Amino acid sequence: MFELTQLRCFTTVATELNFRRAAERLNMTQPPLSRQIQLLEHHLGVELFTRTTRSVALTAAGRAFFIEAQNLLERAQQAAVTARRFAEGDIGSVNISFVGSAVYEFLPKVITEARLKQPHVKIDLSEMNTYQQHEALRARRIDLGIVRAPLLEPGYATECLVREPFVLAVPDSHPLATADCVSVQDLDAQPFLMYSHAAYPPFNELLTGMLRSARVAPEYVQWLGSSLTILALVNAGMGLALVPRCATSVVFKNVVFRDIDLGEGVQSELHLIWRENNDNPAFAMLLEGIRRAVREGWGT
Repeated sequence: MFELTQLRCFTTVATELNFRRAAERLNMTQPPLSRQIQLLEHHLGVELFTRTTRSVALTAAGRAFFIEAQNLLERAQQAAVTARRFAEGDIGSVNISFVGSAVYEFLPKVITEARLKQPHVKIDLSEMNTYQQHEALRARRIDLGIVRAPLLEPGYATECLVREPFVLAVPDSHPLATADCVSVQDLDAQPFLMYSHAAYPPFNELLTGMLRSARVAPEYVQWLGSSLTILALVNAGMGLALVPRCATSVVFKNVVFRDIDLGEGVQSELHLIWRENNDNPAFAMLLEGIRRAVREGWGT
């Protein structure tokens, strides 16, 4: 099979129709140039040039091959450029999954910045709960997960990005909506909307455990899988709820948010999880971009 070097020699001679000028352009002498053309003709089994002591001309086969050779060289050059850009993380694709509450504030800002920094990287987003993301990462369906609980297994990396308090979501008609201050004890016997263990085990275990430790027993009326659904039902007057502070960016007409001290360590967290052996350069750049956005805009 012929080589790219032979194609470059051929297209240069075909353009110049003069071996001396072609050799000068290629920064080589005429004998090795002639040898490359002879090897190419041997590989192809056709004559590409007719030569006399005074002129060089393309044969019919040479004219046809000239077009294809130019295309091949352009494609080879583009392939090299693509490989370099991919290695630099300038192009490619990244699959990101996220818990629903991440879209309230954190994820949109990060994705907007990523698109500015890496405009030619395709970002595919999938909403999943934490357990589903753990499974998707094990199955290599995603590059990066944004979860509520880390994946503490060998071969996986995890990093806590955001810690923030929970706030109390209250129907505006409820007495606690205008109380001077709100404590955990005020939740006792109140109709309450809680994250379900099946859909949101980190929040379910954290919040129900905190309430048990405080000897507070709300009246659980619904167990739900997302902050948005919970807030919609608070808006309908069905009960109170504890939600991450980022959820306050979702506006409901009849919902009031109140600060509440839940004790040390009772916080909402967002974690990044990924495979330690992920060799996708676009992913590496995006990961650093997320870290930078957090340093600049959110505290941990």
